[in-house]
Amino acid sequence: MAYEVFAGVYDACNEDADYDALAAHLIAQLCDCGIRDGLIADLGCGTGDLTLRLAKAGYEMIAVDRSEEMLCVLQDKMAEQETGGILLLQQDLCELDLYGTVRAAVSTFDTFNHIGPFPRFCQALARCALFVEPGGMFLFDLNTPYKQQNILADNSYTMEDEDIRVVWSNRYDPQRRATDICLAITYCDDGETYEETFTEYAYTLQQVYEACEQAGLEVESVCDGECFGPLAEDSQRYLIAARKLAERNCNREYKGV
Repeated sequence: MAYEVFAGVYDACNEDADYDALAAHLIAQLCDCGIRDGLIADLGCGTGDLTLRLAKAGYEMIAVDRSEEMLCVLQDKMAEQETGGILLLQQDLCELDLYGTVRAAVSTFDTFNHIGPFPRFCQALARCALFVEPGGMFLFDLNTPYKQQNILADNSYTMEDEDIRVVWSNRYDPQRRATDICLAITYCDDGETYEETFTEYAYTLQQVYEACEQAGLEVESVCDGECFGPLAEDSQRYLIAARKLAERNCNREYKGV
């Protein structure tokens, strides 16, 4: 799934997202860890609204996404906002290569839920951790199992304006702990409809801790990724702050325990 058509409607589907609050929280976390400048990687950057905010805050940014179409939208935004100096990389996170280390990495809006079943999630996490310098931070979020089972579940949602109509349909498979999602995107001017499908996988907090340990990351905090307060039983998003351990530099496939 490369989000070819979805890239054109991504911002419309995400119009309720509070990027300012998210950026402020991440910047505060980075500053608390002594990371007030330097090189930051935004992994699974999408159309780059968070990337641009971090760049404006003074960080040198690398924006990574597997979708060429998403990166093209970000490139257009950079031109419109006259923001330069952001390195754009089209890469799969399981095969990430930043050509050097970064002080921190961020990944938001459930990018890592899309990676795949748990072994592939562990593989991607280890690969990303490889490029964080010892003592650096990896801040990432995940949709919770609660959201998968109760909010996405087998529900459908419709978003429409004068230009497009998007029908987002979900089917939750409890055996795979995964939600299969189908987007039907209709353009109102010509009536053409396009479909894209992808899957989100649910990971428990225990699995997240296990995967971080395998990757040489130490989880320092987990909060609600929407209100940034304490976790609750009905929290829909985890926000994990993990520090790269100085004595670990893991880059191996997940083999289980």
